[in-house]
Amino acid sequence: MDLAYTEEEEEFRARLRKWLASVLPGLPAKPPPDDWPARRAYDTAWQRMLHDAGYAGLHWPLDAGGRGATPTQHLIYLEETERAGAPYVGANFVGLLHAGPTIAAEGTAGQRARWLPPVLRGDEIWCQGFSEPDAGSDLAALRTRAVRDGDHYVVSGQKIWTSHAEVADWCELLVRTDPEAPKHRGISWLAMPMDAPGITVRPLRTLAGSTEFAEMFLDEVRVPVSHRVGAENDGWRVTMVTLSFERGTAFVGEVVACRRTLGELAAAARVNGRWDDPVLRRRLGRLNAEFRALWRLTQWNVSEAQRSGGVPGTGGSVFKLRYSQARQELYGAAAEVLGADSLDLDREWVLDRLSSLSYTIAAGTSQIQRNIVAERMLGLPKGR
Repeated sequence: MDLAYTEEEEEFRARLRKWLASVLPGLPAKPPPDDWPARRAYDTAWQRMLHDAGYAGLHWPLDAGGRGATPTQHLIYLEETERAGAPYVGANFVGLLHAGPTIAAEGTAGQRARWLPPVLRGDEIWCQGFSEPDAGSDLAALRTRAVRDGDHYVVSGQKIWTSHAEVADWCELLVRTDPEAPKHRGISWLAMPMDAPGITVRPLRTLAGSTEFAEMFLDEVRVPVSHRVGAENDGWRVTMVTLSFERGTAFVGEVVACRRTLGELAAAARVNGRWDDPVLRRRLGRLNAEFRALWRLTQWNVSEAQRSGGVPGTGGSVFKLRYSQARQELYGAAAEVLGADSLDLDREWVLDRLSSLSYTIAAGTSQIQRNIVAERMLGLPKGR
């Protein structure tokens, strides 16, 4: 296996580094974490800069408005932007990493033309309306109803953990369009405008004090039938496409961030004297090997997605399963390095540690990922 970069890839890296060095010093300070309108403005301004420089949707297909970059170029981009300390996608997360790729893969030509350019430019923000109070890990048990009324669906129900609902323009929404069908077969995937009458959004405060999630109440919200992505009652299959992106490629940049954090942890341990503990050194060494292996798995998953038409496969569940645990272990080690300071919410890594606790639940629980690996990759029988 030849893991060396080609001359063309190294030229791409050099151009990207030069551009990042020229624009990052001029960025304004990041807004406070609880000021979501300001965070939206900051994140979308960065997205527009990426778009104007030709880096938006780098790995998206050309017919979806992307640059059609190779998987290796995409990974180089993620490496270099993270190492340079460039802003993350932030409020653009759902549109860029979930809804956009799903519409690119499953939408009509008209839907791609309507929704993808504003995502890439940073003009519109999306949120995710999948989970419900009584349908978390068992997503197919959702109850939000969509009743056909001429050219519209009339939607009523409740969603929870709706990412970025406070500032979103659109919602990727799962609804039940056939209550008589088996639960996996009566679902449709809709693009719902967030300014439609009948939508109530209530922010949810997390353990870390942030409000990037909300509960959403839908009272006879009218959504045009033309906003359905995929066929009616085929939404579960479309959802699997969305989730394959969420689990397969959405966390790629975070692996690079975790490797950087690990280096910072080792440096801090040398300063405060905890590096003398051989048990801690072994722990950090094992985590270094863990994240190097996860990066190789990332390369493989992205390459497989490219070969299969751009949609990640079930290998994303292997990555998601192990990455979630490794991230928790990383910030557990951070608490050990910080000692008593790990209780101070103003200290670096403390909020990241609290956030890491959600990763074995978010984007599909670890139990669900194990089932996917067992049934779809190993061919084991379904549990009873």
